[in-house]
Amino acid sequence: MFFAILGFIVIGLMIIGGFAAGALMKSLSGLKDIEGMEGMETAGAAAGVAQVFLIIFMLIFALIYFFPLFFLLKFSTHTSKAVKNLDRNEMEKAFRYMKSYWLYIGVLVIIVLAIYLIIFLIAGSSLAVLSGLKG
Repeated sequence: MFFAILGFIVIGLMIIGGFAAGALMKSLSGLKDIEGMEGMETAGAAAGVAQVFLIIFMLIFALIYFFPLFFLLKFSTHTSKAVKNLDRNEMEKAFRYMKSYWLYIGVLVIIVLAIYLIIFLIAGSSLAVLSGLKG
């Protein structure tokens, strides 16, 4: 239960940090010195787009991180009730939540490994093309 609650606190900090970083980007894009610099005419618009993407990125990761913590919290509460009351049905519920937790983590690991493989293949093929252009 401790790690689930700690995880929810981290999710809250992640969301607050995303909005704070977005606000920092917005405030930095409004600096007057940037406007007079050559080639920096669109810096404000780019910072606004980056701010939105950063906030969306942090919210997506918070949402991804929420579900395993929810399953972990449910597992711990049902396990605690089952042990206190010696209730077999409550323990079965707890193990269903634990199964959901590990299923979610497993699927997430497979997705991340697939993304790594795709990035590796793209980087390798890009290097092969670039080395072919060189000679």
